[in-house]
Amino acid sequence: MLTLRQLRYFKALAETRHFGRAAQACHVTQPALSMQIKELESGLGVTLVERRASGIQLTGEGQEVARRAAQILLDAKDLQDFAAQREGPLGRTLSLGVIPTIAPYILPRALPELQRLYPDLDLTLHEAQTGRLLEDLADGALDVALLALPAGDKRFTCQTLFEDRFLLAMPAGVPAPEYIRVADLRADKLILLEEGHCLRDQALALCGAVDAGAMAKFGATSLTTVLQMVANGYGSTLLPEMAAPVELGEGTTLSLRHLEPEPSRTIGLIWRASAPRQERFSALGDVIRGVWRKGNTGYRER
Repeated sequence: MLTLRQLRYFKALAETRHFGRAAQACHVTQPALSMQIKELESGLGVTLVERRASGIQLTGEGQEVARRAAQILLDAKDLQDFAAQREGPLGRTLSLGVIPTIAPYILPRALPELQRLYPDLDLTLHEAQTGRLLEDLADGALDVALLALPAGDKRFTCQTLFEDRFLLAMPAGVPAPEYIRVADLRADKLILLEEGHCLRDQALALCGAVDAGAMAKFGATSLTTVLQMVANGYGSTLLPEMAAPVELGEGTTLSLRHLEPEPSRTIGLIWRASAPRQERFSALGDVIRGVWRKGNTGYRER
């Protein structure tokens, strides 16, 4: 008999193309996973996997079964979510993805409030870049994600929460006016996160006058690292307003300047357009928006 367990194991195998890694992802032994795959092949009457010395390869039938299995598992998850609608406004469980340039600045305030309002909620958090979060949303590994909009994908529904302004962070003591025109930024002194971070893409789009090819070449993966470079005189950077209270604490060797025109990024939640009980994501958004308003005097609604 075909089971969801078999489909989950085969989905993991199709994604990893490795029995050992698939077993690890499913938290089972490799022999147990291999046995379930063989039973799935026997039940369907087709060969799904070609086992080779260099690894595995999905057969044509295996590729089609993998595609259908992913959809079946997604539908099964949606059915469980629908059945859990009596478990409170946010449900019994919720998996939330957050990008790295938001997580350290919003979650420390949002999590205690969520725990206070929904003490029975089993919340799972996953921090990753936007591309990874979108993939996890699409296959049901995540329920909802907090990131910078737009996502640019019609498979998802979004809820705008607030605008997060960009400020210019520079070494303390460097003479500069309070307001600096974006067009006057020096490309060879502007440090951004490495490629793959949406904050870098947003900064480049918002500051189109700056020559990206002439920017300072650093491979920083976190805002904290970028700001350490700035503090030590390597240049300046665009800093999201939400990060300022955390990154520029007492004794900082950085100073902030406003930009003209004033750029910002739009922060919001996204989820699959087909997901059941979408009102629970709006409830989550209300909590996040509320803690932002309390902690950011510069907040202004769109």
